[in-house]
Amino acid sequence: MKILALETSAKTASAAVVTEGKVLGVTSVTAGLTHSQTVLPLADALLKGVSASLQELDGFAVSTGPGSFTGLRIGISAVKGLAQGLGKSCAGVSTLEGLAWNFQGLSYTVCPVMDARCGQVYTSLFWVNGGAPQRLWEDMAISLEALREKLQSVEGDVMLVGDGAELAFSALSGSGKVLLSPPALRYQSAASVGFAALARFAAGETVSPAELLPAYLRLPQAERELLAREAGKKG
Repeated sequence: MKILALETSAKTASAAVVTEGKVLGVTSVTAGLTHSQTVLPLADALLKGVSASLQELDGFAVSTGPGSFTGLRIGISAVKGLAQGLGKSCAGVSTLEGLAWNFQGLSYTVCPVMDARCGQVYTSLFWVNGGAPQRLWEDMAISLEALREKLQSVEGDVMLVGDGAELAFSALSGSGKVLLSPPALRYQSAASVGFAALARFAAGETVSPAELLPAYLRLPQAERELLAREAGKKG
C-alpha cells in the first residue's frame, strides 16, 4: 500500500508518500505563497524524487480540518481531482488527529491545539502508547479556559502539540500538568496524515472523491459576521 498525502490546513504546505511503516519521501514549503501555487508542484517533485507515478499509487489522503478555510479547500480539491481522475479511493484525516500521529511509537497523552482566533482554540485529546493514537475527545472549538477545565480531569501530564501549543502552554503551564512538544514534532505533517490514512485504508474506511469533505468546526468568519448582523437587526 502506497499513498500520497497532502497537508494544507495551516501556513505550511506539505506532501508525503508513505507506505506501511515507512516514509518514502516528504517535502514542505512555507514561502508566503498560496497553497494553490505550491502543493501540486510539491507533490509532483516528490513523486519524481521517489521514482513513483500517480498511476501506481493505491490512494490519496488529505487533512480535512479544522484549519484555514482556504487552505483546506485547496488540499481537498487537489486530492478530489487526482483521485477522481485515477479512479482511486481517498481518506480524510482530522488535522488534530494528524498532529497526534506525530507521536506514533511514543507514550503520551497528546492534546493538539490550533489557534482558532476569536478567543478560541481547536483541540482534542489522544492517548498514544507505542502505536496508533486512540481518540479520547472529539474535535472541538473552545476557549483556553474551557480547555483548562477539561484537562483537570485528565490523569498525568499532557503533551501540547500544534501551532497553538505555545499559546496554550503559556496560558495553562500554571496547572503544572502540560508539556510543550519539541519543535520537530509540533507542527502539521503530511507524513503523519499519511500514516493515519494507512490505518483507514487497512480498515476499509476510505471514501470516494465525492464524499471527501472539510470539517471546519466553525462557520467561516463572513458567515459568522452575517449572522451577528442579522441578530443585531432582530434585536
